[in-house]
Amino acid sequence: MERIERPYFPIIYVRGYAMTRDEIVETTSTPFMGFEAGSTKMRQAQDGSIVKFVFESPLVRLMKDHDYRDVYEFGAERRSRISPRCIVIHRYYDPADPAFGDGKTPSIVDAAASLGRRILELRDSICGNNATMRKEFRVYLVAHSMGGLICRCLLQNPDVGTAETRAMVDKVFTYATPHNGIDVGGINVPNLLSINDMNNFNRTTMGKYLKVPKDKVNTLGNSGFPPERMFCLIGTNSRDYAAAHGLSSFAVGSLSDGLVRIANAYVDGAPRAFVNRSHSGYFGIVNSEEGYQNLVRFLFGDTCATAQLDIKALPFPPEIESARKRGKKIESSYYIEATVAPRGAYTYELTSRTEANQCAIRREYSDMFNTDGSIRADARAPVLFSVFLDSSRIMAGSEIAFSINLAVTNAGYQVDGALFLKHHIPGEHLFRNTLVLFARPAEDGSWRLRYVWSDDQWAGGPKNEAELDVARNTAIGIVQQAPNVFTVPLRSGKGFEAELKLSLSDWA
Repeated sequence: MERIERPYFPIIYVRGYAMTRDEIVETTSTPFMGFEAGSTKMRQAQDGSIVKFVFESPLVRLMKDHDYRDVYEFGAERRSRISPRCIVIHRYYDPADPAFGDGKTPSIVDAAASLGRRILELRDSICGNNATMRKEFRVYLVAHSMGGLICRCLLQNPDVGTAETRAMVDKVFTYATPHNGIDVGGINVPNLLSINDMNNFNRTTMGKYLKVPKDKVNTLGNSGFPPERMFCLIGTNSRDYAAAHGLSSFAVGSLSDGLVRIANAYVDGAPRAFVNRSHSGYFGIVNSEEGYQNLVRFLFGDTCATAQLDIKALPFPPEIESARKRGKKIESSYYIEATVAPRGAYTYELTSRTEANQCAIRREYSDMFNTDGSIRADARAPVLFSVFLDSSRIMAGSEIAFSINLAVTNAGYQVDGALFLKHHIPGEHLFRNTLVLFARPAEDGSWRLRYVWSDDQWAGGPKNEAELDVARNTAIGIVQQAPNVFTVPLRSGKGFEAELKLSLSDWA
């Protein structure tokens, strides 16, 4: 009997929504229900040639990189002698296929209840009567689209499963899940639209099976499951979603993955990343290198890095400042962009929030500053990202290294209610640079952080020492033990000033 070796717990994959009977049959006819789907794309190589880039699929990569294996043998699913390092497919659609069941499509609650039973069966298959292993047994839930709502139903609905089952769920990773429902044409899917179970994405219906108020469906409610252990990967490419011959992406609109709007794709308080992928298909979010790299770092990594931007000075161009001093009413908004990639990455980024991909963070001047230019006491400082890193994947040196492409751009000015366009220069940034960070934990749990602005010098050159943010460390109660919030100053020749607050913590 193999031992359970943290962090390599069993993975249960929960696929998304199948609308029609044909889609259900197509789904049940495959052993891995889409988790085995990869992609082949073209890209430009270093020598200028155009070459194929192959992503083998999450399933194959987990097997190759982390020694996972499936549970099939001799044409059947094994029920004994299963390795703890296994991948199991939750086949909740099988009963809807007349070849396997009665042809009745299970509800979200039914699918969640059977997921709970599957977890208990998996524990028995892996651990047998070994008391130590049964105590150590945990699972990871990895879900696409509606599959994430099935996982949440198990965790949040006390009438589904048991507290013992829920305690066995260690982490949940969701791809493109409509955590706050699906909106079409700006309107939530109607509750009356029960055909093909589309009302599963209506917030009133969601509130019932998630056991939360309908205006809080993107929260974990009173489940007790920590939101920081549920990762939400958000797609930002609506153009490549071809479902319904493109009608879905047209109806849902931009600022989406073609089916789920960006604003609806996360759980409140949960870490999230943004990747320029569509909801599914050949250019979909599941069969992507970006998705896989976020998945394995969240499941198996040992470091979490979270950044927040505190803007201290946001200057106006001279002509706008002159109008402000003359008593004109000035209104403006800004795009804040952040793209993060670990050292060694060549074909992917962990998260990318950019204006070009229609997912940059947007802030009004009035969100951060008073009319006299002073900082508001309740200024809305944006969280740029939460990424997970793995010290075992360090390819050079002894520090965890990653880069952050940062940019702050004005989205437009209004002077006394009129757009101020005659002086507008497209692409003019208030700040733009690439920050390279080098982090190293000490034995006492504290961290050292160094940095380089790589637009100005080579990343391998002399490095600056990041300062500990004593006030913030004191506020979160860790000044005496493992201080981990650092400050990196940002300045530009135009007068822009900000502080990047970077928190580093152990992740297990």
